[in-house]
Amino acid sequence: MKKLKTHYVCQECGKTSLKEMGRCPVCQAWNSYEEEAVAAASSGSSARGQASARSASKPIPLLEAPTESEQRLLTGIGEFDRVLGGGLVPGSGVLIGGEPGVGKSTLLMQAASALADSTGAVLYTSGEESVAQLKRRADRIGLQSKRLYLLAETDVDAILHQADQMNPAALVVDSIQTAARSAFESAPGSVTQARESASAFLRHAKSAATALLMTGHVTKEGAFAGPKMLEHMVDAALYFEGENDDAYRIVRAVKNRFGSTNEIGVFEMRADGLFPVENPSALFMSQRSEGAEGSAVACVMNGSRPIFLEAQALAVRRNHGNYAPFRVAGGINKDRVSLLIAILEKRGGIPIHNSNVFVNVTGGLRVNEPGADLAALMALASSCLGKPVPSDTAFIGEAGLGGEIRAVGRASQRFAEAARLGFKRVVASKRMAEGAVVPPSLEFVGVANLREALSRMF
Repeated sequence: MKKLKTHYVCQECGKTSLKEMGRCPVCQAWNSYEEEAVAAASSGSSARGQASARSASKPIPLLEAPTESEQRLLTGIGEFDRVLGGGLVPGSGVLIGGEPGVGKSTLLMQAASALADSTGAVLYTSGEESVAQLKRRADRIGLQSKRLYLLAETDVDAILHQADQMNPAALVVDSIQTAARSAFESAPGSVTQARESASAFLRHAKSAATALLMTGHVTKEGAFAGPKMLEHMVDAALYFEGENDDAYRIVRAVKNRFGSTNEIGVFEMRADGLFPVENPSALFMSQRSEGAEGSAVACVMNGSRPIFLEAQALAVRRNHGNYAPFRVAGGINKDRVSLLIAILEKRGGIPIHNSNVFVNVTGGLRVNEPGADLAALMALASSCLGKPVPSDTAFIGEAGLGGEIRAVGRASQRFAEAARLGFKRVVASKRMAEGAVVPPSLEFVGVANLREALSRMF
């Protein structure tokens, strides 16, 4: 009997090896190699390879290449369409990741039902639930679409056969880790099966102009489980964030060939499904306490939308001890917090280096924009001085190492949103008023550096 050929594959990055290795030379993961069978080549593979080489497509000059019209399929869920860049593009592949129970399947079923009602037939396949379980979820969230078809199947070839027969407007695969191809001996969820299954689905989507939506498991670090190449293969990769005991969820794009990666979608989880939050700023600011020390409002841009958030800070001076002071940050980069602490002490004249410092951005949103620097500095100063920041004031600006406050973009949009939310005053870099429209109801306070901002507020 002929022995089956095998090789070893790193389950973290997909690196292959002829022998087992204790540590992957690419991703440095320990004990990540597993043995997998290699699909045997058939006797006619060489001849087919030569034939395919002769019939391969030819390169086309740039000026003669056809132009595709970027027609969008709207899911009917505004926040989801926003993250996708304006809707689904036919022939594109979207990968959505998140922890179990966070709401991936619920969101996709709602989107699939809306697409079926507005566009055409949609095929929803699940390898984790039966058709009866899928129907139970649809009933719970009130879906009654007549053109949404359910299929409980893990075999990729069987799924693609049904897709060929139906020619749906969209194909949902929940999840890619449960899909498998019979041509490969490895188990579902392995690197080989995940890669080959995703590749087969993507080929079908592009050839049939079908929008493809796939869910994926995530690791304990929050990254997509399986080979990293899955993110490179798809056109858009979205992460579903949120705790199971929290009512709110955030969908964030980490890759999008058809839109911005700075967009986020905010949803509220209810008993009857996920519902978009049209005004995230009001949500994030709804529980803010007026007159509290160590609190300041920041305006950050997420894609095309300005969002107002509360930056909270607590500075507690150490009286004794040989240990280094604590630096704890939530929703903001910890190194950025250390930088702001140094700027506040050196350029603002507020002794804080010997204090335990805790900084948090409320609402569960991660802030990556430097435009929140001024608000974080004001919150830290408020906690150190024991004086509250006026609750009707918002802060916009990036802090430089010299203590200067720098301007950030989209000034008119930020000012308009501040006025709409009822703020009376905005403190920002003086240069932000140049060429920007300031609403009549909003007072613009321009500052050049940190000391000037501190003197205006305290």
